[in-house]
Amino acid sequence: MSLPSRETDARRHVLERIGDAAVVQVYADGFCALPLERKVLAWHLYEAAIAGRDIYYDQRHRDALAMRDLLELVLRGGAAVDAAVDSGVVAEIRRYTKLFWINTGPYNALTARKFVLALSPAALRDAVLAAARASRDVAVDDAWLAQLREEVERLTPMFLDPTVDPVVTNKTPGAGRDILESSATNLYEGVRTSDLEGFDERYPLNSRLVKRSDGRLEEDVYRVGGRCDREIRRIVACLEQAAAVAPPATATALRALTRWYRTGDDADRLAYDIAWVADDIATVDTINGFVEVYMDPRGVKGAWEAIVYYEDAAGTARMRTLAAHAARFEAAMPWDARYCRLDVQGVAAQAIDVVIETGDSGPMSAVGINLPNDQAVRERYGSKSVSLSNVARAYELSTPDALRTEFAWDADEAARARDWNARAQELSTQLHEVIGHGSGRMNPSLTLSPQAYLREHFSAIEEARADLVALYFIADPLLVEIGAVRADEQPHLVRAEYEHYARTALVQLRRVRDGLQLEEDHMRNRQLVVHWLLAHTSAIERRQRDGRTFLVVVDIDAFRVGAGRLLAEVQRIKAEGDLAAAEALLDTYGIHVDAAVRDEVLRRVDALELPSYTAFVMPRLSPVVGDRGDITDVVVSYPLDLETQMLEYSARSRASHDLPSPAAVR
Repeated sequence: MSLPSRETDARRHVLERIGDAAVVQVYADGFCALPLERKVLAWHLYEAAIAGRDIYYDQRHRDALAMRDLLELVLRGGAAVDAAVDSGVVAEIRRYTKLFWINTGPYNALTARKFVLALSPAALRDAVLAAARASRDVAVDDAWLAQLREEVERLTPMFLDPTVDPVVTNKTPGAGRDILESSATNLYEGVRTSDLEGFDERYPLNSRLVKRSDGRLEEDVYRVGGRCDREIRRIVACLEQAAAVAPPATATALRALTRWYRTGDDADRLAYDIAWVADDIATVDTINGFVEVYMDPRGVKGAWEAIVYYEDAAGTARMRTLAAHAARFEAAMPWDARYCRLDVQGVAAQAIDVVIETGDSGPMSAVGINLPNDQAVRERYGSKSVSLSNVARAYELSTPDALRTEFAWDADEAARARDWNARAQELSTQLHEVIGHGSGRMNPSLTLSPQAYLREHFSAIEEARADLVALYFIADPLLVEIGAVRADEQPHLVRAEYEHYARTALVQLRRVRDGLQLEEDHMRNRQLVVHWLLAHTSAIERRQRDGRTFLVVVDIDAFRVGAGRLLAEVQRIKAEGDLAAAEALLDTYGIHVDAAVRDEVLRRVDALELPSYTAFVMPRLSPVVGDRGDITDVVVSYPLDLETQMLEYSARSRASHDLPSPAAVR
């Protein structure tokens, strides 16, 4: 990866800190060079991404949109609210609202645990009422204010009480407790896991399940005429405009997507997946719809997201080097030959720069994606892997050096992290997405998807599998042979990546300030890999110095051999749908947190004022409209402010779910 240094890139990257979150600006440097027709396509896709943003809020919690409306009402109140209430009240509401935006609701996106507003009920009520009065241009209606007070009172426990709906996704609630009843996500209403026995879900990915008063289960489908009808109609309208200006293959995929939004039928979702995979040369493209299943305790329901991006040509060339040799990687896998794909084709790889991420994909962002998730589509038609170049740059340029040095055993390890981490992470991400997720096959005798067999453990197992593929092959001479790395740089990349991965098992504990178990699947997967290597190989040593814990890589060869052994078992678990083995592996190595080590990590990062996670402010696109109403250009700018961007987004959709008497609230 060709990354500018902090010295050569003087632009603002870290914009602010909110609690333990860093807010960072993403730049889209290549957008201006796109041809006009591609800019116009990106604009319509950008509009579609904003149009559907509220769907994910609705999925996260039944009251998330109503809560957001109250918070944003206060922030829009400006000086009138400042004059009416104590300044500390507004400051606390602003702090909480920014965390609410970052995490798309009142739950930390990584720990799944609720965070609260540090105010009294009266202070919250008074701020909302002051803002309501400031937002109206007619005399205050006492009946309307009474209705608003009732709304504030109804939502106060969600704002202030950490024991009310405490966890959004609880995959390990404890003995005798049901994962659906223990989770606050809005994907289920009144449903227990036992209710699903014998129930055939027609819309597994894009619906919520509701248990009616007579005991019947009903699928509340996200589609035109169904749940979130208004948002979905707006998405469809934007996608139709995009299809009208898109190249043929992209237009075909977009029209397939709009059909799925209209019908909701899984057959139309399948047709869209196939069309999207077939469009493997798009220079401007989108991911839009119900995609990842991490939020669902069962690992079935897709969270809504949208990403709009254009190709990073230089990065794509590097990724396609890996994709071109996917069959050779498949043949060299350390697992049983029965689980190897027989016909490796359709592995499309692309490095991209994003212009917007909403829903499940933003403001917090991944650095790599491989889709579609349907195992049958992957095996028959292939998949598309993307590496988010400008997001990775933003991460690298905003990472405090102390985050590397504090958990490095010595100066040499810290220096390797500074010199090699960016390139090692780029290569590891590409191996994870292009080779990892795109590899392997199920036992042909199994008739269901791996999700159906592994249930709530599928996502963590699949992420571990892809990580292990990357860890195994980053040290393989095949990378030098195909020209993906130079022989002289590979040893540095391998050691830097292995050391970074071992450190991550410690560093990620800074995100777990409450509770003693991990809920987020990527965190579970990293913990699983490192703790398994600690237990079964001589690759990593746990060392202590000055009251601080370090995980030190001492044997590179043992690390790779161990990664191969674990990879073979994880692939077997997925291919055979071995739920018992998945549960045992994750329960032993991946879920539980050592409280003493976690507390030590928190002391270390807090002393250095290091962030626990990162959220991104996206570029802003604006059309230039000519005298005849046509778009003559699309310009990119940078808000450099989270609050500005979030209020701009919400202003486009506020009328659909506003406060009581919405016509009276501007």
